[in-house]
Amino acid sequence: MSANSSTVGQHLWQGLVCIGWKQDLEGAVYHLANCFLLLGFMGGSGVYGCFYFFGFLATGYVCCILWGWFDACSLDIVIWNFLLVVACLLQLAYLVYRLRKDTLPEEFELLYKTLCVPLQVPLQAYKEIVRCCEEQVLTLAAEQTYAVEGETPINRLSLLLAGRVRVSQDGQFLHYIFPYQFMDSPEWESLQPSEEGVFQVTLTAETTCSYISWPRKSLHLLLAKERYISRLFSALLGYDISEKVYALNEKLFAKFGLCFDIRLPSLYHVLGSAASDSGPESEKEDKEAHEPATSPPQAVPTSVQQSPPCSPPPAATNPPAQPSRARMSRPDSGGLASRIPLQSHPQVMSTGLAPLAPVHTPEL
Repeated sequence: MSANSSTVGQHLWQGLVCIGWKQDLEGAVYHLANCFLLLGFMGGSGVYGCFYFFGFLATGYVCCILWGWFDACSLDIVIWNFLLVVACLLQLAYLVYRLRKDTLPEEFELLYKTLCVPLQVPLQAYKEIVRCCEEQVLTLAAEQTYAVEGETPINRLSLLLAGRVRVSQDGQFLHYIFPYQFMDSPEWESLQPSEEGVFQVTLTAETTCSYISWPRKSLHLLLAKERYISRLFSALLGYDISEKVYALNEKLFAKFGLCFDIRLPSLYHVLGSAASDSGPESEKEDKEAHEPATSPPQAVPTSVQQSPPCSPPPAATNPPAQPSRARMSRPDSGGLASRIPLQSHPQVMSTGLAPLAPVHTPEL
């Protein structure tokens, strides 16, 4: 036993000495096999990196089989490299199966590249989102309604893929919905998961549209389970709602005909006090605006004619005070759309239509 251990130790410390080196080098197939193995081990990660890795390894092992069969004439070299080739081919077959299984339809693939790739959303998280909507693409014909105000319940969240949808309220046009925008994001954010409600606007397809839709309960369960997807939807819905608000900004006009910017702090106070201040005071102002103005008497110089003491003081050079521009009535929606001057619409909007902007807008 001690003799054997001393022999092993001697070999380890002194190194193995070959009896004789072969004078002839191995053939070109052996060197080609090592080149393929070197390239294979330089592969990266991911699915396509695995394709690269196992493809070059399988080619290198095939070259080793040829070298062991023709040059080395060693059966163990052939068998071992053959097993390694089989393992690489099985791994390649599994990768092909995964790619075919994970392939998305064309519409969802385009949606991922357009909406999720700029946000660096992982493909696995996107597949969870697509699985929630059952990978179904729905269609709307031209002039077909997606929702009717006061009737359609809010039980889903939809994203427009193609076409254009018109949003209106009481027959009054509000804004358009374009591809890759949510169709009912304000309604979705207005309700809690346990609440129910109906649409306050009407959504009508102007062209042939295609969209995907998530059921409300299923999507709420997914958002409660996956925190990353919940944050992603929160960001997407917030951006979509802000886009709709800025689209409505074009409908907000001050009394003097200029576009009112929703980012101005004064609009917050106007919106907050519009409901409380538009009661009897607004009726009084409307009466003042429509009250007929009496013609002023002609001014007479005091040096020529002296007015009697009982006569009223003359309104000599100043005409009767006209209603201020802030008190002038707002044109209706048709006037807003066509940008007709305010003087051509002296009447106030009917109380049946919801105004697009506060009735009393302060002057800037």
